[in-house]
Order: sequence, then structure tokens, then C-alpha cells
Amino acid sequence: MKQFKTGEQLNDFLGKIQKRAIEKMLEGELDGHLGHGKHEQADTSNARNGYGKKKIRTSYGESEIKVPRDRDASFNPMSFVRNLRQSFALSRLFQSGKAWWKVSRR
Repeated sequence: MKQFKTGEQLNDFLGKIQKRAIEKMLEGELDGHLGHGKHEQADTSNARNGYGKKKIRTSYGESEIKVPRDRDASFNPMSFVRNLRQSFALSRLFQSGKAWWKVSRR
């Protein structure tokens, strides 16, 4: 495991993990919207069409994430906002150092 010498290094690392998790969550949401995975054959004309960028502010600082797009421009990741808030709440609990059983009882 990587050793962190400062709290800033740890926060940078956790911020990168959070960014990856958010991007994977968006990929999964687009899979559900399109009805197929990234490298699967599609029955419709709508398909993946690259990425857009979005700046987000988290407890680990500001970050730029890649948001997947579809050709019809009908993909609107509305649950992204709700899940992002839950993600921030979890990160705050972990940062506070609470025991797992205290977190699970909330």
C-alpha cells in the first residue's frame, strides 16, 4: 500500500478515487439508458458519443470529471446529483473517523 506522508497526499489520493467512482457511476447509468454495455451490439441507432467535461466541487476539492454522451443527446444523468450528494455524505463520515458500526446505524 502506498504510504502517505501528509494529509494533503492522502486527500489527493482519496479525491482521485472519488473522481473515478463518479465517472464509473455515470458510465453505468449510460449503460442503463442505452440498454447495453460499452462494447455490446446495439439494437438502436442511439449509441455512445464521447465525453463532455464537468467541474465538480467535493470535500476533497474541485475536480473535472468526464461525463459520457449519447448520439441522440437524450442522456441526462439526473440521478447523478442525488448519488453525488450521498457520496459526499459518506466521504464526510469516513473523514470524521467514525467506526463502521456508527456509520451503518445512521
